Amino acid sequence: MHRPDPAASERQPANAARRYEVTRAELPLSCPTPAMALWNSHPKVYLPIEAEGHAKCPYCGAEYVLTG
Repeated sequence: MHRPDPAASERQPANAARRYEVTRAELPLSCPTPAMALWNSHPKVYLPIEAEGHAKCPYCGAEYVLTG
């Protein structure tokens, strides 16, 4: 019998959005992020976001902005 995953509704498909906001609590930043349902959409890459406050994934083009 299949049991529904209650956390699945909170996950988002990998690369569903093009712009993501992240906080310092979520660092170090990687793409795809752990919150993305399809974590294996491309190789995991860590993005340096601390210095400039923004970063872009070289694989999928997702843009990340550091908030707070």
